Amino acid sequence: MNALQQKVEQVKAVLTTAARDFPPVVFANSLGAEDMVLTDVIAKHRIDIGMFSLDTGRLPQETYDLMQEVRKHYAAPLHVYFPDNALVEEYVAQHGINGFYDSVENRKGCCFVRKVEPLRRALAGKGAWITGMRRDQAVTRGTLEVSAFDVDNGLQKFNPLLDWSNKDVWAYIRQHDVPYNKLHDQFYPSLGCAPCTRSVTPGEDIRSGRWWWEDPANKECGLHASHAPQVAHGSGVSVKTHAESSAELV
Repeated sequence: MNALQQKVEQVKAVLTTAARDFPPVVFANSLGAEDMVLTDVIAKHRIDIGMFSLDTGRLPQETYDLMQEVRKHYAAPLHVYFPDNALVEEYVAQHGINGFYDSVENRKGCCFVRKVEPLRRALAGKGAWITGMRRDQAVTRGTLEVSAFDVDNGLQKFNPLLDWSNKDVWAYIRQHDVPYNKLHDQFYPSLGCAPCTRSVTPGEDIRSGRWWWEDPANKECGLHASHAPQVAHGSGVSVKTHAESSAELV
């Protein structure tokens, strides 16, 4: 058994343990390369884990194309959650359609409305959730663990690909002919909303294409961060902001 096969077996073991010990379990599928590896493993081995994705309303067309391809390629259904339209309308009324460019505060408010609030609905009543986060993706992810209790959402959280390299991810995708987002072929290593994602040049940090106008230590959207209670800026609802040393998804 080669090194990649060993890593795949470890991932299967983590997923199987999660499904057995913390049902019901869901996988937050951002449709990035890492998450397509998990999609393939979960579907191929029929692990009892549901899958969902968040449609923020600002995704690139290539992400929607992949979402449709996943539906055709895998028997496992992909449930899609959308933002609360009233919260989006309130945010846009206060800050404008692209107000997230104006400040980190505004950007995090947008991320809350379009990502964090739908995530909370997706995780309601679940015992654990799965993500495709890797430790080498960003400086904010260096302290992550494969399994840890998610205090903010009140359930266990698993990161089965935590110690995978980017090379591991793409070796699996090529070897198993896994569908992937075509933006990766245009030098988009990290995918998110279209206005907040750009291509990178060779040698740039893998997350440099996300919120490129902000400090790298601050580049998380809230899906995977530790929080302290606070009122959402521009959303009109109670939310939590990021502890800057904590970590993100999508």
